[in-house]
Amino acid sequence: MTTLGATLVSVEPGLVEIALRPAPAVSQQHGFVHAGAISAIADSAAGYAALSLMPAGTGVLTTEFKINLLAPGAGELIVARGRVVKSGRTLTLAQSEVFAQRDGQEKLIALLTATLMTIQGRDGVSD
Repeated sequence: MTTLGATLVSVEPGLVEIALRPAPAVSQQHGFVHAGAISAIADSAAGYAALSLMPAGTGVLTTEFKINLLAPGAGELIVARGRVVKSGRTLTLAQSEVFAQRDGQEKLIALLTATLMTIQGRDGVSD
């Protein structure tokens, strides 16, 4: 998230918000925020929302996601709001809605649905 310039705005049980300020480093050839950056904050918001309901000492890993890009990423701020749909012992289903904010208005620009797995006994180092 640091590379993208994204920030964690809020964390509540099952709900996470991440914001990204548009910049040339995360934009595509037409000046819109790149779909990869939108996908990254949407995936992270869903993942952290899932992690917030998992047992202490566990981690989270996305096993799959689908994203619908509904409108160009154009605005003053891009905000991903992740929420848990169903939390399970091993698998969790979460969604993120991504909005472009401009002039005090929000426009839905993407919807992500993700399946996330609870992981244990991993220290973050790849095998």
